[in-house]
Amino acid sequence: MPRPFRFGVNLLSPAAEDAWRAKCRRAEELGYDVITVADHLGMPAPFPSLVAAAEATERPRLGTFVLNTGFWNPTLLAREVATTDALTGGRLELGLGTGYVQAEHETAGLPWGSPRERVDHLLRTVEEMDRLLGSEALPHSRSRSSGGTAMPQAVQRPRVPLLIGANGDRMLRLTAEHADIAAFTGARTVEGGTLAPLTDGELDERVTLFREAATGRKEPAELNLLIQIVTVTDDPAAAVQPWLPRIPHLTEQQVLELPIVLVGTLEQIIEQVRAHRERYGFSYLTVLEPNMEAFAPVVEALCGE
Repeated sequence: MPRPFRFGVNLLSPAAEDAWRAKCRRAEELGYDVITVADHLGMPAPFPSLVAAAEATERPRLGTFVLNTGFWNPTLLAREVATTDALTGGRLELGLGTGYVQAEHETAGLPWGSPRERVDHLLRTVEEMDRLLGSEALPHSRSRSSGGTAMPQAVQRPRVPLLIGANGDRMLRLTAEHADIAAFTGARTVEGGTLAPLTDGELDERVTLFREAATGRKEPAELNLLIQIVTVTDDPAAAVQPWLPRIPHLTEQQVLELPIVLVGTLEQIIEQVRAHRERYGFSYLTVLEPNMEAFAPVVEALCGE
């Protein structure tokens, strides 16, 4: 039996308290299963944003999608994760990635490193999360007057669900070994820190590599895909015209066939989503905040399927 669908929305735009809570409530009203926050400079800080989302909603899971792991010290991150899971009532999903924008690290005064070094740091972070969050108490300083106070503990056991965003060979193998949720960007990083979309054949190859690496797992991972473009329309060709200058190496038809593009009538998009699950195994789809309303009828149509 295929895994039931889950749908997430990745919130990107900063907002004041009332506006932030309102859009989180709107995501819940529209039926989204997961509200996530990215980890880029200029966007909302992930953990306080998720705590605020939890206070405004009751049902959705809450996730980082995904943390730029190079921004984080593993021990300090474990404190953030444990506290956030406690304050959200055990609704947190921890998403990790290596990061792909060198300029963000330079702006923050943090080392960028080689691809190998960034993956090494992510692996160390995963291992430290397992060690620290699985222990009775996180490390804490001891006050002379109080004798010390234990850090908050994560609610979820044996751990907060782990999502890893991956595309490269080593990252896919690491994801196959460690992640509860394997998140495919549907794109690869190119020079300058931009992303180039993968064709359906290229994504097939990436998913096949992951599945081969995941052979022997006790529990199969949930597979996620980040959707970049959603447009409900009777004229798909016209709808993708604004995107063609950004990906000039692809024809109009090739853009429409990209796995991260859902353009067509509502019925066509619903069938595309079903086909993604049948072909690749993607039962968990995430859309970007600007597409939250457009994708909502798909969420409603496939709820519980």
